[in-house]
Amino acid sequence: MEYISLNNGARMPQEGFGTFQIPPKDCERCVRDALSAGYRLIDTASAYGNEESVGAAIRESGISREELFITTKLWVQDASYEGVISYLPHTGHT
Repeated sequence: MEYISLNNGARMPQEGFGTFQIPPKDCERCVRDALSAGYRLIDTASAYGNEESVGAAIRESGISREELFITTKLWVQDASYEGVISYLPHTGHT
């Protein structure tokens, strides 16, 4: 896997696995398969309705969080500091 360095020093894989339009019932298996195949960047969004499945696959993978680069998108009404903070409890992050 090739990586690029971002301005903040984070390393991001140049290829990722997108979860758009993967139904929640299939998403966990698909993400688990992508991680097994070597993907380390996983993209999701609250609008996709499959973030719980993505999280479950990541937990089950046994891959350390430091090895993964997870991206997500918020609803436009949540795109403020307060909106992001209020969003975090819903995803299990703090």
